[in-house]
Amino acid sequence: MGRLVIYAALFIASLVVAFLFNGDTVGNLASGAVISLVIPVLDGVIANRLNMRHLWYSVRYANRDVRISAAYLFRIKIDGKYLLIKGRRFSQLQPVGGVYKASPSGKSFLGTIDAQDDSLIPIDGASGDDLRVRIKGSKIPKFYSWFNSREGREDSPWREFHEELVGAGILPPDKFPFTFQDYVKRDVDKIRYSDHAQSLEILIADVYELLPTAEQEACLRQLLETPHADIVWVSADTILRRGVLPGGTTLPVAAHAQRLL
Repeated sequence: MGRLVIYAALFIASLVVAFLFNGDTVGNLASGAVISLVIPVLDGVIANRLNMRHLWYSVRYANRDVRISAAYLFRIKIDGKYLLIKGRRFSQLQPVGGVYKASPSGKSFLGTIDAQDDSLIPIDGASGDDLRVRIKGSKIPKFYSWFNSREGREDSPWREFHEELVGAGILPPDKFPFTFQDYVKRDVDKIRYSDHAQSLEILIADVYELLPTAEQEACLRQLLETPHADIVWVSADTILRRGVLPGGTTLPVAAHAQRLL
């Protein structure tokens, strides 16, 4: 972002000089500089478009309350089928995963930007320290910069995987003492008004793909072939259709399951 500011300043200065000294040697040199800086400026805008979007939000919604929820999701896929699990708080089928948690140092940072606990989800032993907060729009760039640094917050998808699948007895702990996964992508939704939250809202979701060992894959295949009350394996088409199946059957597939695709 800092480099983009420098390029932009040079571009504007060169443009002004080229206009003021049009036809002179200085003006011609400035015109050349303008042309040479077009690509770096455009490249910088593209590379920093998310930061620029948040900067715009911080101006437009400076004094508005904004709810931010930052989570991670597991893509667990066998033979073209995606594993979804029953939600613990909402009656829906959703990806394994959950909201990131802040460490004590992260909570200290959140205090410096006057972040407030989110009231949409009741605060209890399970939701304590969750990265569901409400901040003023002016603080959005600071929050995202901190979140993106990975400092002071959970930085592994293991906890929810263990709680939802291993700890719950769905997968055997002796075969899943650890997981190995690839980082796939990060979705940062554009700001919108949420009827549920009754406020502006930004949702952040990191997606990881499970890379099972041979033993772990065998366990998952067995799970795929054995009906279980708490999980379901669905196709990409079922996720896109939000659970609407041929014949009128409907599964309560959560909207955010589409982030797996």
